[in-house]
Amino acid sequence: MLFVLSAVLLLFVLSGAALCRYALYGRRKTVPESVAWAKEHVPFLPDIGALEPADLPKAGSGPLHGYFLRCGKDAKGCVIITHGYTDTHIGALKYAKVYLGIGYDCFVYDLRGHGDNPREACTYSVRESADLDAVIRFVREQTPVVGLHGESLGAATTAAVMKYRPDVAFAVCDCGFCDIMPIFKAGLKAMHVPAFFVHAASLISWLFHGVSFEEMRPLDALGPEVRVPMLFIHGENDKFIFPEHSRRMHRAVPRSRMALIPGAGHAASVLTDPEAYARIVREFVADVEKGGI
Repeated sequence: MLFVLSAVLLLFVLSGAALCRYALYGRRKTVPESVAWAKEHVPFLPDIGALEPADLPKAGSGPLHGYFLRCGKDAKGCVIITHGYTDTHIGALKYAKVYLGIGYDCFVYDLRGHGDNPREACTYSVRESADLDAVIRFVREQTPVVGLHGESLGAATTAAVMKYRPDVAFAVCDCGFCDIMPIFKAGLKAMHVPAFFVHAASLISWLFHGVSFEEMRPLDALGPEVRVPMLFIHGENDKFIFPEHSRRMHRAVPRSRMALIPGAGHAASVLTDPEAYARIVREFVADVEKGGI
C-alpha cells in the first residue's frame, strides 16, 4: 500500500513538473522568425527599419528590449503595444498602423523571456504586468499622454497592470484571458490528460517560481475602482481563449466597451477585418479624447 501511494505521489509530482515546464517555458519565436511571419501575413506592416531602440529598465534577468515607432508629425502621445505569448515586439506592429494614422507614436517591446530577452518563465501577466508598469513610467518621461494596447498574453498583461493604477489615457485588450486556469485545463483535456494535474503544475510553479497558476488572473486587477477607459476586443470564433474571458473583464469595468469581430479566430481580429478593427479603435480613442467614455 505504501509503495502504491509513493508511486502515485511520484507520478503526481513528475507530471506536475513536466506540465509546469511546458506551460512556463514553451518554445518562443526568435525575432527573425517573427519578422518572417509578419512580412508574410501582415500586409499593413509598418517599416521595421524605422524602429528606434530605447534603453528600458531591467526586468527579471535582464533589461527589456523596446523600440519607438514615430507617427512622423507632432504626436498626441504614445501607445504601448504588448505582444502575445511566444511572439516578439515585431508581432505588436500589426496594430501600429491604426495608432500612427490618428497621430500617436507607438512603443513596442519584448515581454520578459521573449524575443531578445533572456529566457525565463512566463508568469502569464503576474510579473509581466509589473514590467509593463515600469515601461509605462519610462514612456511617460517622453510624452504626457500614454495609451495601452495588448494582444492575448499582452492583453492579459494590459488588464493586470490596472492593479498598479497606471496613469494612462486608455487601454485596449484584444483576446486576453481573465483567468489562466480554464485555459490550462482545456489544454490538458485536449491532450487526454486528467485536468487535476494542473494543480500539481501550479504547486511546482509556486515552489520553484514563486507564482501559482491561481494567481494568474487579470480579472482580479479589475473592478469599479478602475477609472481608465478600456476597450475589449475578441474574435467571435476564438476557440483558444473564448470571448467570455473578455466579456467578464468588460463587465468588471464600468468605463469599458466590448466588441466582437465576426469570423475571427484567436489573435486574428485585426487581420480578419482590418477596416472594422481600425474603425472600432479609432471611435473608442476619439470618444476618450472627447471625455465620452
